[in-house]
Amino acid sequence: MVSPGSPDSPAPSAPPASPVSFRLAYVPGVTPAKWVRIWRERLPDIPLELVQVESAEAVVLLRERGADAGLVRLPVDRTELSAIPLYAETTVVVCPKDHVVAAADEVTVEDIADEIVLHPQDDTLDWAAEGREGPPGLPAFERPATTGDAIELVAAGIGLLVVPQSLARLHHRKDLTYRTITGTPESRVALSWPEDATTDLVEDFIGIVRGRTVNSSRGRRPEERTKDAAKTGGQGQKAAKAGGSAQRKTRQQPQPGRQGQKPGGGRRTTGGGAPKSGGRSGKPRRRS
Repeated sequence: MVSPGSPDSPAPSAPPASPVSFRLAYVPGVTPAKWVRIWRERLPDIPLELVQVESAEAVVLLRERGADAGLVRLPVDRTELSAIPLYAETTVVVCPKDHVVAAADEVTVEDIADEIVLHPQDDTLDWAAEGREGPPGLPAFERPATTGDAIELVAAGIGLLVVPQSLARLHHRKDLTYRTITGTPESRVALSWPEDATTDLVEDFIGIVRGRTVNSSRGRRPEERTKDAAKTGGQGQKAAKAGGSAQRKTRQQPQPGRQGQKPGGGRRTTGGGAPKSGGRSGKPRRRS
């Protein structure tokens, strides 16, 4: 019997390693379903975890490594975070269905200049880029805490709300509608991640959102690229050897001549060199 402290006792087994996963944060209004589906098709052994986060908290989550990457709204602090812009959203104004704004297909900021326009504290539009302190129109007495709260006030007839179209769809109500509005900033959605944490999995996801194919040499893990390169190189060497053997074999074999030609390529002749014509064969008759 071996005592636990003896040299012959088996070493304690190491705890199992934690499974590798990829955490993706996303803000309200952004739909990552297409990219998640592609990820699960290409990397089925690496779970992708979705983390929904408010727009104002997304940057903090990425800085604290609460997610590997995030689908966020610009702008972000480029000194700590990398960002790849993906698309820009249409901006709309949300209003009750019986409001005069609902009668138009598209409105301008001048059309709502005399309307109360709510400005929620989690507003995602960069009004400073347009030289404004906030949305057009008349300001309300108080700013709602969230876009959801502002939607409730619009339904109560308190005012209008200018938001990206995806947020208008997210907070859809039967008694509300929305119309495209011009002269306002667009919300731009980007893929962002910590600058000093550009991992192989982050590169994989970059390749997916940029539409790279599974055989692309970028946006994939190094071991996959190395494996595919070795396989392709081996096949290329085999093909080169087969091609060289075929060429040598072809040079060694004589080329078949055309009908009426010798193997050397000369033309077959009779008598004094004139081509043989029709008639009976045999020796010529003597003259009498």
